[in-house]
Amino acid sequence: MAEVKKNTGKNKKEKLTEEPKPKKVKKEKVVPEKAVEKEVVKSVKREKAKVRAVGKYVRISPRKARQVIDLIRRKKVDDALTTLKFLPKAGAKIISKVISSALANAEHNQNLKKEMLYVSEAYVDQGPTLKRYRPRAMGRASRIHKRTSHITVVIEEAKKK
Repeated sequence: MAEVKKNTGKNKKEKLTEEPKPKKVKKEKVVPEKAVEKEVVKSVKREKAKVRAVGKYVRISPRKARQVIDLIRRKKVDDALTTLKFLPKAGAKIISKVISSALANAEHNQNLKKEMLYVSEAYVDQGPTLKRYRPRAMGRASRIHKRTSHITVVIEEAKKK
């Protein structure tokens, strides 16, 4: 039987005499002291605390909920809750629950005060639609769409004057 040699491209002698390649060393950049101090000062500034609450799969049409949400966007939390309390719309009660939940999250988790908060973002997204059928004349049926919504409210700290 004949031996089969694998062709590695280099002879054994060449492999032994070949020197290992030196590793590349990255040079460290010298940063002036003033630049370091500025970075520290920038990082100390506190960002505004944002707290959010989401009501999912709420059984109200997104169009009807948006009518109410548009009234309370960018208002103080107290004013928004008062507005919703006296609003004769079906979505007012649901949206006030979501705002109350966001307020509770802010007070409990972030230790924020109610007087300093306002509704920075409020929007309604469409959830899944429940499809039902209603019997009609002459043996027909028509489709009923029972729409659901996802209501999101984001509360943020107001700027100090």
